[in-house]
Amino acid sequence: MPIETIISQFDPITLAEMKSVKLMNRTDTKFVTTRQMLERLLELAQGDYFAQEIDGERNMLYDTTYFDTRDYGMYHEHQTGHTNRQKIRFRTYVSSNLQFMEIKTKNNHGRTKKKRIEVHDMNLHDDEKRLFIGQHLHFGVDDLIPHMHNYFHRITLVNRGKTERLTIDTSLEFNNLQTNVHREMGNLVIIELKRDGLVFSPVLEMLRQLRIHPHGFSKYCMGAAMTNNHLLVNQFKPKLHDIEKILINY
Repeated sequence: MPIETIISQFDPITLAEMKSVKLMNRTDTKFVTTRQMLERLLELAQGDYFAQEIDGERNMLYDTTYFDTRDYGMYHEHQTGHTNRQKIRFRTYVSSNLQFMEIKTKNNHGRTKKKRIEVHDMNLHDDEKRLFIGQHLHFGVDDLIPHMHNYFHRITLVNRGKTERLTIDTSLEFNNLQTNVHREMGNLVIIELKRDGLVFSPVLEMLRQLRIHPHGFSKYCMGAAMTNNHLLVNQFKPKLHDIEKILINY
C-alpha cells in the first residue's frame, strides 16, 4: 500500500496539540531504510501513533540551507568525532511559509539542544541574527557562508503518550552551493526518533522486528561528502557505502 494511503489512515494531531512535544533538549536516534520497509513500518505503527496534520497535509515539504565556515569547520568537527559539535541552518516549512534560523549542539552525553529564532531571510548581517549567533555558536559569524541546500518531504508521528516524535524523511535531494553538484537520494528514507531521555518507545520494537537498525545520518555532512570530492570522508565511509547500496538497488 502506498505511503500516502497508509499515513492518511492515522489519527491526526494538530500543531497546537503537539506543543507539549517540542523536545528542544533531547536524545536523537536515526535509522536509514527504504520506502518499501517504511510502508511495513507505518502499517505496524498505525495504532500507536498520531500523524501531524497541517491544513489537511501530512507529508510536508521542507527547504533547508546549511551554513559552515569557509574551511568546513563544522563538517570537520563531525567527521573527526568532535564532541559538542554544532550546525547552523535556515529551515523553511514550505506549507506554512515559516522560516527559522536554527543552531544545533550535540554534547558529549549524546543530547541535542536546538536554539532557533523566526527569520524572514538568510542575511547574517542584521543585528538580531548576529546577536543570536554570538550567543549560541562557537564559530564567528563573519566566517560563515552557505554550503548545502536540500529538499525533502517529512511525515511527523507522535506517540499516544506524547513523549516522543518520529520524523520520516523521503524524496531527499542535495544541492551543493560551492561545487554546484546535485544528488537525488531516490529510495532512501531517514527516520529519526526524538525523545526526552530513554522513555519507552513503541516504535523501537517495530524497528527491531523489521531489522532496521540505528544508523547515523547527518543531512549536512552526508550531503557534503556526496557532492564534494575534496572533503575528507574517513569516518563516513561505512555510512556512505550503506547509502550507495540503497541507491544502486533503487
